[in-house]
Amino acid sequence: MARVRTTSRVHAAVLTLVKDVGYPRLTMEGIAARAGVSKQTVYRTWPSTSAVLFSALLDQSTSDGREVDVPDTGDLAADLETLLLMTIEEMTDPETEPLLRAVAAEIQTSQSVATELGARLLTPQLRAVEARMASAGISDAQEGVELLYGAVLHRWLLRTQTFTPAWVRAHVKRTLRAVAEQ
Repeated sequence: MARVRTTSRVHAAVLTLVKDVGYPRLTMEGIAARAGVSKQTVYRTWPSTSAVLFSALLDQSTSDGREVDVPDTGDLAADLETLLLMTIEEMTDPETEPLLRAVAAEIQTSQSVATELGARLLTPQLRAVEARMASAGISDAQEGVELLYGAVLHRWLLRTQTFTPAWVRAHVKRTLRAVAEQ
């Protein structure tokens, strides 16, 4: 595992480099050179360019130490719509979407990257949404979260359809109706 200072340099390098050359042209050698470290240092800590990128993106998104911000206006449906619209906006941003897709691909083949995603980002986010649903009286909030995000991830990962505010509104209603029937 690289030292904290080295990790910071590598993270800064990969984020700069991916903007300069794009993800397809990102190499471990290029990352090492930009960070001013040896290739061996990079390879010892990260198995692939997408793992380095994922680590940097994850570090960037969790470095402020904030709790996950789930809206709580008292209107669960409106809060979930707001949350999903923000999530979708981030996932479909033309600058970050290719990076997120590269990370999604890496998760399919790297258990360590998948575990890190779960521990540092996904689990805290899903638990925060679950807590918001539970506070609104949803008895099986964990199931509600899975239903809520499952369709979003399906559409995004498989590019089956576009996202619209109308679809988000209808999806939130379907999800709340489904968990209310349990």
